[in-house]
Amino acid sequence: MHIRKLTPDDLPHASALCLDAFMQAVAPSLSAQGVETFTKVAAPKAFAERMQDDNLMLVCVMDGAITGLIELKEGRHVTMLFIAPRWQRQGIGRRLMSAALEHARVEVVTVRASLSSVPAYQRYGFNLAGEVGEFAGLAYQPMEKPLLPRAAAASGAE
Repeated sequence: MHIRKLTPDDLPHASALCLDAFMQAVAPSLSAQGVETFTKVAAPKAFAERMQDDNLMLVCVMDGAITGLIELKEGRHVTMLFIAPRWQRQGIGRRLMSAALEHARVEVVTVRASLSSVPAYQRYGFNLAGEVGEFAGLAYQPMEKPLLPRAAAASGAE
């Protein structure tokens, strides 16, 4: 299992992975508008545009294939976390989350979790942080994860 930054050459594969996982796990519970919104966000061109912004995008590579992706916006907000369906529940999400959080620049990282992913985020240490919301057809649960201050984390203190 190798975690590295997303490259432009990865864009078609990363987009396909996110769309596949989304269509299986999230899309069935959304309106056509929500599916359309996500399809635009996960398109290779949209990823390429966000790569130019202050977004950290990491992928997990196993056996030469991208098996997972996480995107951390501005060091403070998880905007995407998808694992290829056949690779789920093998620790990839946990490894990606851990790697991304090393780059966090705030004391509390947030996410707008799809409703089906709330249990996974809870396993990663995120807590519910408000009421379920909706944006452009995408239903989400606001969540947050407090991080240990860097000095305390380094020393093992709490």
